[in-house]
Formats: sequence, C-alpha cells, structure tokens
Amino acid sequence: MKKFFVLTILFLIIIVIGIFFWWQSATSPVDPSNTSQKSFTISQGESIRTIGESLEKEGLIRNASAFYLLVKWHKFDNKIQSGSFALSPSVSLSAITEKLMHGSLDYWLIVPEGKRAAEIAEILKTKAPNYDKAWENDLEENEGYLFPDSYRIPANDSIDTIISLMRKNFDTKFATIGIVSKPKKEIVTIASLVEREAKFSEDRPLVASVIYNRLNINMGLQIDASLQYALGYSVQEHTWWRQNLTVDDLNLDSPYNTKLNTGLPPTPICNPGLSSLEAAAHPAATDYLYYVSDSQGHLHFAKTLDQHTSNIQKYNVQ
Repeated sequence: MKKFFVLTILFLIIIVIGIFFWWQSATSPVDPSNTSQKSFTISQGESIRTIGESLEKEGLIRNASAFYLLVKWHKFDNKIQSGSFALSPSVSLSAITEKLMHGSLDYWLIVPEGKRAAEIAEILKTKAPNYDKAWENDLEENEGYLFPDSYRIPANDSIDTIISLMRKNFDTKFATIGIVSKPKKEIVTIASLVEREAKFSEDRPLVASVIYNRLNINMGLQIDASLQYALGYSVQEHTWWRQNLTVDDLNLDSPYNTKLNTGLPPTPICNPGLSSLEAAAHPAATDYLYYVSDSQGHLHFAKTLDQHTSNIQKYNVQ
C-alpha cells in the first residue's frame, strides 16, 4: 500500500512537471528572432477557440489550446476585441493575448448627416494611417452615396474598400424607403439639398415639396446650400458652408448656383441621411413655394410671395 502511494505521488509529480514544461513551451514565442509583424483579423462574434486555431495556423502562437485555457482562466473572453492587429511571432502568448485586448489597429470613421466628400476626407486624414490626398477625388466622385454612419475601418483598408463599404450601406438604407417614382440620382440630389436646408426631420418632407413644386413650374430653386457647395472652403469662416454670401458670391458662374440657374445642381451637394432620402422619395403634398428659417432653425412655409414676405418680417429674417 505504501509503495502504491509513493508511485501515485511520483506519477502526479511527473504529470505536474509535464504540464509545467508543456505550458512553458506552449506559451513561449514561436520564433524569438522573427520580429516582423503580421496582420491578423478577428471578426465580430468569433469564438475564442476559433481565434486560437487561427493564431496557431498563422504561426503566431504555438498552441491553440493554451490560448483557450489562458483566456478562460483569466476570464478575458469579453475583453478580446474584434478588428485588425499587428502581431509578431517573437512575443509570448500572454503578450499576444494582451495585444488582442488593447491593440486593435481599426479606427472609427464617424460621418454625420450632411457632410460633403471634402469633409469626409478631412475626417479620414485624422484617422487613417494610410491616408492619401488622392482620396479626396475618389470621395467626390461618390458624393451623395457615402452614407452617414459609424464605420469600424481596418487601419490599412484602401479608399476603394472604404467607399465600397459606405455605398453598400447606402444601398441597404435606400432599399428601405420603398417604391420610388423618380430616378435615384434625382432623389439623392434633392435629398442632399433637403439635408442642408432642413434642421428638423418634420421640415424635410415640406422642403422636398417646395423643391418639387418649383421644379414643376421651372422656377429657380434659390437654395443657398448649392451655392455654398460651389464656393468651397471659406478661409474667413473656417467652414465648407460659408454663411455670409456677398454679391459676387450670388453671381458666381456655376451650374451649382441655383440662384442663377433653374433645375437641380448637376450632382448631390452632400451625403444625406435616411430621413432626407425618405423626404425626397416621398415629399409632402403641398402648394408651398417658399420657406424661411427662424432663429431656432424651424422652417415656416408659404404659398405666395406675399405670405413669404410676411413670414420674413414676422420671424425677423435678415
């Protein structure tokens, strides 16, 4: 009995030693001399076991089971991030795990409604490590279809991939507005005007109705926002949407100057949100031809020039 007990203890010691050496080996770097970094991506909702198997397959860790045990033992399950990471086979399993909890290379691209492509380029310039000035032209070519939203972007994604992601989101959202009776480009262009003109969602279908009513009688739209788009960045006001328009501004020779030209501008002037797209696709049924904004940004509509003049005086519009 005593001999059996001694053998059991020895067996257990051997197992413990074996586990110890296995753990030391499994958690050590794959190749301490290889300091190069490899891009590794974790998808949203990917399991810890699958992540470990991928890490082992990519030669970044020695053993997927060790990764699983480490994460479970320390309860890191909910701390592992999704996204892209720069990982090296020269570091230990614990260092790799730490990187997966805090070292995502992704960044958040947050695009508010009504931003023009040039403004989105400015946001990307501060976020994307691989930003290139040529991105501005690529974005401008997709003006109106860069859907405003929050996007998690892998650090090294190209501008083509980013634009594709935003346009795919646009297509998904546009499909929710139902059957439309106008060409998509017309709806998006009108929606972009509505977005810049109407601060509140309840005003947007009414602004859209004014635009359609004016187009139907070949009346100039007289929209400041389209002229602001043509004028570009204002150094004096530090904005892409200058407010203090001069006489020279009002006489700018541009197809975007709807104060001189009838019809729609040739392209969208910003990237509208869903509310403005819905308003442009399904405008209110009105006889309104005019509107003015009060000091809070609420719009007041009129059917005739006399009513419009009265509203200007009533709401002290300058």
